[in-house]
Amino acid sequence: MRKETNYLNNFMDTYIFTSKRLGFRNWKKSDLSFLFEMNSNKEVMKYFPSIQSEKQCEDFIDRMQKQFEKHKYCYFAVEKIETKKFIGFIGLSLQTYEADFNPSVDIGWRLLPDFWRNGYATEGAKRCLHYGFEVLNLHEIVSVAPEINIASITVMEKIGMKKHSSFKHPLLQEYPTIAPCVLYTITNTEYN
Repeated sequence: MRKETNYLNNFMDTYIFTSKRLGFRNWKKSDLSFLFEMNSNKEVMKYFPSIQSEKQCEDFIDRMQKQFEKHKYCYFAVEKIETKKFIGFIGLSLQTYEADFNPSVDIGWRLLPDFWRNGYATEGAKRCLHYGFEVLNLHEIVSVAPEINIASITVMEKIGMKKHSSFKHPLLQEYPTIAPCVLYTITNTEYN
């Protein structure tokens, strides 16, 4: 009995919450090499301006840790519970760039290619919506992707989000192939 209790306590210390196959947690400095591996992969970063440096990844981890401390959400580091392997991030993040829908809470995901096409993004995003609406009592969650990123748009639709509008992303003006973006939204009343 004591062993089982210790296991459960350790399990809950590790994860803020879980889905069927995934554990969601705050970031650790030791995640840097995994994040850098993912963010320096050209295929993963296909719909972003460029791959990221180790310093940019370090800054991201720092930003997410601070955001979690302040708001109790971030783009969470995600592991496969069964193997404890880092698969990427899925979560919520405050967005404040110049747009008529900001400030907003965005739901987003990015996974290492070995974990693509297994339903992890959809499973994880559904669980993050639940956390956002049921635990944090958020009113609305948004998601943004370049119009050409069909895989991410498909996940948005699978989790019940609806297209709100199209817009030119102000931070991507120098990148004409990814600047045209779509905004998807879901409110807490639509979620329930």
